Amino acid sequence: MIVQEEQSDLATPSGPMRTYFVRPVARGRYPGLVLFSEIFQRTGPVRRTAALMAGHGFVVAVPEIFHELEAPGVEIAYDAAGADRGNAHKVAKPVAAYDADARAVLDHLQASPHCTGKLGAMGICIGGHLSFRASMDPRILAAACFYATDIHKGSLGLGGDDSLARSTGIRGELLMVWGRQDPHVPAEGRAKIYARLAEVGLQFTWHEFNAQHAFLRDEGPRYDPALALTAYRLAIDLFHRKLGEGDLAAAPAAQPGETRH
Repeated sequence: MIVQEEQSDLATPSGPMRTYFVRPVARGRYPGLVLFSEIFQRTGPVRRTAALMAGHGFVVAVPEIFHELEAPGVEIAYDAAGADRGNAHKVAKPVAAYDADARAVLDHLQASPHCTGKLGAMGICIGGHLSFRASMDPRILAAACFYATDIHKGSLGLGGDDSLARSTGIRGELLMVWGRQDPHVPAEGRAKIYARLAEVGLQFTWHEFNAQHAFLRDEGPRYDPALALTAYRLAIDLFHRKLGEGDLAAAPAAQPGETRH
């Protein structure tokens, strides 16, 4: 599917949040996905991920996760200074503000004339953690969490990161994807998360690859194209299975002698 993009500044308790929406050009309504970025916000790799998912039949919303701390439209650089800046923002923002942002995006998607109202979440790095937290909203039917940081440490933001404790509130299906060589979520951290999800009886699948942190990002030395393709396929299959494929009418069959280009 060919896709198109637009943007809107959504109202949140902590100020307007620039949010980018990517959806199919083809008429019809499609399931909604909120895509939470890495600490670098909406960079080129995140834009391409949003387009890829939209091209498979979703309305994808990408909020700027640090909208209170950065000017609208800012992309944080993929370098040491940028990592320090993003990590400082990550712990400076209240956990309650992250949750309020997620609700604002879900409200907007649910009300969109382009959306069926079936909602999912997807995230990368800190975004994986944010998609995990967003799943505590009963409207989320499925979530794909890619190497979600800080869940095992409870160290996201100000005011108390209770993600594992509140995981009992998750009703949708989770896709948890990890890299075994990721120092940010070591084996003991992954084991802690797995044990908790199993303990509370969540519906989830668990995939560990021989990969480093950021293997999904198509810029930088840790990108693994083959594994990224596998991971995207897992997410797309999950969302099509749990959210459906929209209500776009099938194209009429070609008449005898007619060609389609």
